[in-house]
Amino acid sequence: CWPCRTEIFWRNVSTLGKMSRAAVDSRPGGGAHIQYCACQAVGGGRGHALRRERSYGVRRGRSRCWVRLENHGAPHTQLRTGFSGTAFRERHAGARLPWAGSSVTPLETPRSPAGLATAIRIKQLCAASGKEFSVGVVEKASEVGAHILSGNVFEPRALDELLPAWRESGAPVGTEAANDSFLALTETGSIAIPNLLLPPQLHNEGNYIISLSQLARWLGEQAEALGVDILPGFSASEVLYNEDGSVKGIATRDVGINKDGTPMGTFTRGTELHARQTVFAEGCRGSCSEAVMQRFDLRAEAQPQTYGIGLKEVWEVPEANMDPGLIQHTLGWPLQHGPFAQTFGGSFLYHMAPNYILVGFVVGLDYENPYISPYQEFQRWKHHPEVAKHLEGGTRIQYGARCLNEGGYHALPKLTFPGGALVGCSAGFLNSVKIKGTHLAIKSGAVCGEEIFNELAASDDEPCAETYMLPEGYCATEVTAYQTALEASWAYDEMKEVRNCHAAFHWGFLPGMVYTALATFLFKGKEPWTISNSDTDAAKTGLASKYKEIEYPKPDGKLSFDLLTNLSFSGTDHNEQPSHLRIKPELAEVPEAVSLQVFAGPEQRFCPAKVYAYDEHGKLEINAQNCLHCKACSIKMPSEYIDWTVPEGGGGPKYSHM
Repeated sequence: CWPCRTEIFWRNVSTLGKMSRAAVDSRPGGGAHIQYCACQAVGGGRGHALRRERSYGVRRGRSRCWVRLENHGAPHTQLRTGFSGTAFRERHAGARLPWAGSSVTPLETPRSPAGLATAIRIKQLCAASGKEFSVGVVEKASEVGAHILSGNVFEPRALDELLPAWRESGAPVGTEAANDSFLALTETGSIAIPNLLLPPQLHNEGNYIISLSQLARWLGEQAEALGVDILPGFSASEVLYNEDGSVKGIATRDVGINKDGTPMGTFTRGTELHARQTVFAEGCRGSCSEAVMQRFDLRAEAQPQTYGIGLKEVWEVPEANMDPGLIQHTLGWPLQHGPFAQTFGGSFLYHMAPNYILVGFVVGLDYENPYISPYQEFQRWKHHPEVAKHLEGGTRIQYGARCLNEGGYHALPKLTFPGGALVGCSAGFLNSVKIKGTHLAIKSGAVCGEEIFNELAASDDEPCAETYMLPEGYCATEVTAYQTALEASWAYDEMKEVRNCHAAFHWGFLPGMVYTALATFLFKGKEPWTISNSDTDAAKTGLASKYKEIEYPKPDGKLSFDLLTNLSFSGTDHNEQPSHLRIKPELAEVPEAVSLQVFAGPEQRFCPAKVYAYDEHGKLEINAQNCLHCKACSIKMPSEYIDWTVPEGGGGPKYSHM
């Protein structure tokens, strides 16, 4: 065990010869069942359970530890994890442990469905063709799904294509959409918009109300059943490159570091993961995804991406309140106070069986008024009569927040580069009119997986199954067929139909609604013009001197809650470590001299976890332990002065119903 240095060996492994034995339960027929090491650091005091090695017959468990194998007579020590056909080799003291030999490594962090779809599709094609490529998924959450947050009304089209038997396989998709309601709110009343006048994209027949975090866990189980190796609790902190500039893989974050940067007794260097193809499925504004977009200039022909911040609570309510399948969306109050209000956003309220109500509020981060607090807008929205009646007598059981892409078709980057690809929300796949993106994420992942398999299957590159190492001087290819295939699919058609709708709301609430109606019923993306966007969300924040500070009502503790109390319902936790939220050195003067003085410190209000605050001397304080990993600070900060780096794996929120 690498963290506690306990030696764990097993015998009856024919390729390694006879081994000494400790903590081993031998099984009939050879092989071994490794139970736990002596370390008590993980898993509630039970020690590290070991993951399965298909080629060595070791039982699968949940692990974040390394297993040291001593190959008697071999010139070096090997280190193994649960990835089949993958070896670690320690080069020298203090260096990262390089890991090579995985034919494909989808990198999977907050937004799992796209990366899992990639992995599942590759393994499906492996089974159908008789070829074998090892596929690994790296997940920075403590388990798959723990960082997943979405509305979510789920369109099953892409899942039908990927796993046609999902209905018979126990997928957590059970509450069928029944009633659609769309309201324009005033402060005390509402106007119902007839369904006949709503865009076809907002009709939800055949869709389901789900918890996306639960669906992600189920997809992880399907992937593992196909032979995909999943490593939860590891943060991908750095993209690695070959000598020719192509992507080589990623490195995981160093762990065991004090807040002051000094090493603890548990300090461990990160690990290099090398792969033939690396797929980035980190979700909206992923740090590694942003790095490759910049390195390969993938946004050269795309408009700047625009974002929204989505805040969500899950309520458990009396069954008398329930109308399973009810879907309610609203526009208007409290964000829009007139027909030409330019702050984009709205709400959702979904009834999910047996007795859960999912409530959420989305605010476009291109808003101008620096005094807007998305969290406070969410809390006061719940007091509207059309919302409060659903929550009466209920209990809030979970809270969270996450950013989402809103730029649409014109903000999509180039999807491929030498050695890898972008899928799902890492690329920006979301239909803001439909208020859905999961089906697009799964579709992009499945198409990516199929084209990567085709590329690897047709290659005459030296296989890694025996050496566990990529060939010396290996040069990664670019799977351009993925972009071509996805552009020819229904996913791009769907994005193109509504390509100008979000940008039209920059003219105001009413013009945006009118244009969306024309686009969805008449133009369908074929209009000969493009409504352009040339500014980032950070650049659109207005001067504080032009606005009045907003006085929000105090929370009542029944429907609305203070932020830190609500934060405790997210399960957020980070081990002792340096802050992963770092001020860029070249922008060190921006917080106090620009953000606070010119924009009244908007980070104090847009952060949904109270991470940022200014003390009485005007000095910025960063409470990184509160971070929900929503990424709003990397988007909306004046001059984008925050560098959002990954914290240690396993930290952050622990969502179960999101």
